[in-house]
Amino acid sequence: MTRLFIAICVVMGMVLPAAAQDENVLRWASRGDALTFDPHGQNETPTITALTQVYETLVSRDAALTLMPRLATSWEITEPTVWEFQLREGVTFHDGTPFTAEDVAFSLTRAQGDSSDFRSLINTIESVEVVSDHVVRVHTSVPTPLLVANLTDVFIMSAAWSSTHNVEEAQDFAAGEENYAVRHANGTGPFTLELREPDIRSVFTRFDGWWGLEVFEPHNVDRIIYTPITNDATRVAAILSGEVDFVLDPPLQDLRRLESAPGLQVQQTAQVRTIFFGLDQASDELRSSNIRGANPFADRRVRLAMYQAIDIDAIQSRIMRGLSQPAGVIISPPINGHTAALDTRPGFDPDAARQLMADAGYADGFSVTLDCPNNRYVNDEAICQATVAMLARIGIEVTLDAQPKSLHFPKIDNRETDFYMQGWGVPTLDSEYVFQFLYYTGRRNNGTGYSNARLDELTDLMAQELDEARRNEMIAEAWAIATEDIVFLPLHHQVIVWAVSDEFDQPIVANNTPQFYMGRFTD
Repeated sequence: MTRLFIAICVVMGMVLPAAAQDENVLRWASRGDALTFDPHGQNETPTITALTQVYETLVSRDAALTLMPRLATSWEITEPTVWEFQLREGVTFHDGTPFTAEDVAFSLTRAQGDSSDFRSLINTIESVEVVSDHVVRVHTSVPTPLLVANLTDVFIMSAAWSSTHNVEEAQDFAAGEENYAVRHANGTGPFTLELREPDIRSVFTRFDGWWGLEVFEPHNVDRIIYTPITNDATRVAAILSGEVDFVLDPPLQDLRRLESAPGLQVQQTAQVRTIFFGLDQASDELRSSNIRGANPFADRRVRLAMYQAIDIDAIQSRIMRGLSQPAGVIISPPINGHTAALDTRPGFDPDAARQLMADAGYADGFSVTLDCPNNRYVNDEAICQATVAMLARIGIEVTLDAQPKSLHFPKIDNRETDFYMQGWGVPTLDSEYVFQFLYYTGRRNNGTGYSNARLDELTDLMAQELDEARRNEMIAEAWAIATEDIVFLPLHHQVIVWAVSDEFDQPIVANNTPQFYMGRFTD
């Protein structure tokens, strides 16, 4: 109780001074902080959520996830491999510099760099032609029908600001690199970054020069104070006491309490995100296993045994409290390529799993470490703890290593993990995005080391196929290969819940990325 009281006091100390001023201050909290403020450093939803308050993209999505113009007002395919974008006029960066086509060309080139975590999204771009101050032509190596959808997460930076501060290249997050853009920002978005103290707080201030105030319904948020609060009880206490207005990830065990609390609204929706386990099936032997000279995960029978040993219904009812949908594939229903047949899991069957282990030569089991984040997904560590117990029943002795996401994800990027939890959202709402990042040979996010020449070929083909029926056939074939190979162990499609003060109206969105210019204080 003493630790909880101190933690609440810390939160109050962070938010009360600004809230006392005569302005509309949105006090926002969730479990984990943005990993970086470099716009191309990390393709991770909480990081993108923070960035989207400050930076903008050429194209974005509204609350219904429908594509909408942003810094580009229109676009068209002028040739099979040429996209032309008309850019919004009268836009300025936060430092007063005019936004032009040169900034677009610079940003797309920067996002393609080796250290960028977004390069797979735009890897078909060959060049960006500056036609005039407000017209660019993007030349691609092959027809790229998903280019516009892929650009919804590629932020535009000021070329001049980046040059001044020596950040022409994206931060190499996996290598632990720091640069000026990690803690400073200069976007065109609705808020400026006033203060950045990683893992402590970030403060955003209304940008009165934002072009969107004349296009969208003007918001009335003057300042946003974001405070990461790792402890569940502290986060709940903060919103119940009124010290926080918006909690992105209230703990599921406290939902009834929050729903019955006066002055609060609890919203929920199915998220475009699936949670799963990845296994290193490419290394000659696992780093953390007692098996030497062989890799148990390279055997499909072992992967299937683990899949069948996970009691997903127990996880759904006891850990997720019903707020999840068991998954048989790592894409959720809104995504192009998803089918009910694909989303069917093998039955929970520990006896069959033990037989598979014996058939694979591991009747006595083996040991391995499971890497798990403890501040990224809903009940992530609790899911991992339950999985440890379930796998023990088939002879796999799992040591759990649960760490903050800032330490967890570099292990995947650097291929330093044998067995790990991961979640994946799909901003393009298309399967190609998943194949590009998670299955394609050699990709940074492909922590499994999986490689399949036909799947790589299909991924390249679906990225350029303009005929929808033919393209969907490719996607179906690719999923047949991926699910047959059991590359990942799907767990569930996540359901998201937000707890929000009655005094703030913020529409919940299935990508779990609130854009606070859409919100309004109601009193």
